[in-house]
Amino acid sequence: MTSGFASLPGTASFRLSNARAPLCLLDGASLAADRDGLAKVDIGVEHGRIVSILPAGTEPLEASASFDLDGGIVLPRLVDCHVHLDKGHIWPRRRNPDGSFMGALSNVLIDREANWSADDVRARMEFGLRGAFAHGTAAMRTHLDSLGKQIGISWPVFAELKAEWAGRIALQASPLFGIQFALEPGHMRAVTAAVKAHGDGIFGCVSHMIPELDAALDLVFRTAIENGFDLDFHVDETNDPEARSLENIADAAIRHGFAGKILCGHCCSLAVQQPDDEARIISKVREAGISVVSLPMCNMYLQDRAPGRTPRWRGVTALHELKAAGVPVMIASDNTRDPFYAYGDLDLIEVLREGTRILQFDHSGTDWANAVARTPAAIMGTTGAGVLSPGGAADVILTRARDWTEFFARPQTDRTVLVNGRAIDTTLPDHRELDHLMGRSA
Repeated sequence: MTSGFASLPGTASFRLSNARAPLCLLDGASLAADRDGLAKVDIGVEHGRIVSILPAGTEPLEASASFDLDGGIVLPRLVDCHVHLDKGHIWPRRRNPDGSFMGALSNVLIDREANWSADDVRARMEFGLRGAFAHGTAAMRTHLDSLGKQIGISWPVFAELKAEWAGRIALQASPLFGIQFALEPGHMRAVTAAVKAHGDGIFGCVSHMIPELDAALDLVFRTAIENGFDLDFHVDETNDPEARSLENIADAAIRHGFAGKILCGHCCSLAVQQPDDEARIISKVREAGISVVSLPMCNMYLQDRAPGRTPRWRGVTALHELKAAGVPVMIASDNTRDPFYAYGDLDLIEVLREGTRILQFDHSGTDWANAVARTPAAIMGTTGAGVLSPGGAADVILTRARDWTEFFARPQTDRTVLVNGRAIDTTLPDHRELDHLMGRSA
């Protein structure tokens, strides 16, 4: 096959031959990789499952059809572990006036209070999911603003969408509120009840430096332990080196002997610490069993922004140092067309492409594809996602790019996405579909 993959038929048995796949995302096969960490493989598919992954040119199992991918890179469908579906696509009606973090925070608050009905939240979340699915996302964790009346609006909508999207995107949710609200018993009871009724056993909040931080964290950890929750924090989304709540979270996890999973997002201020402080904090993060997700596109947009001044850093955390210390690390989409990030489309290939440039993944190993696949799948507990494995679902992204420089040179808009061995419609939803929510005529 030499002119794209749109003609892949829905046959029950076929072979994808002469493909390249990241060795770090292949299970159950003994293969050699090139200098880009890519292995040349033939992939056998039967009835929606991968039945074999063999070195390219190996005598295949009988198949009714064989498709020569001409050396194109194939990936498993990818895993987005940090998004905000409930905020998505509100930019046309509520912009960030200055691109600052506080501008984003205050304008989301205004929009939430004025507009976030169940119908509004559902329409925007559904729109985001449709785009993510077309791009090739298999699993996703969204944060849900969880304050006041919004708790009773967004969580039931999420539960409905999770059920409706089962089999297409595996959805999880984590609550989002400022750590100071953990000190309010009524709030904690309401959020805990929502997570237990509609969620996935994940609890979390925005951790930042307040005088009562350790007391508030103790309440969060005790709530998680009592209810068997994992934890997911927004952490130190600032360039202030005095912001070290990541260290407080690690101390709390160690203090409580917490056995669940902990994911910390952003952690921007870690990158502006003095070397000794950075090393100490990273050591505690590793000891506490914390994983870290960087949000490269959003953090580069928000961090170190000042009127009339060129930014001096890229806003991202010390991801290379964390990885070198043995901390599981990943990257994710974060916000989409809202005051925190004016752009984006929940496309993890875009995230990997831009993350490679922003975080300089190139020239630093060949296993960074794990950061949008295997590693977030492990922290989310989505068994079988983010890898290509014999016996696993034939959930595969096919591209024409033959190495990473070709892959990252273009957006791969001609990709083909297979779900259970069948090519899906990758037509993206039109932004005009949301015009009725934005005060525009459709």
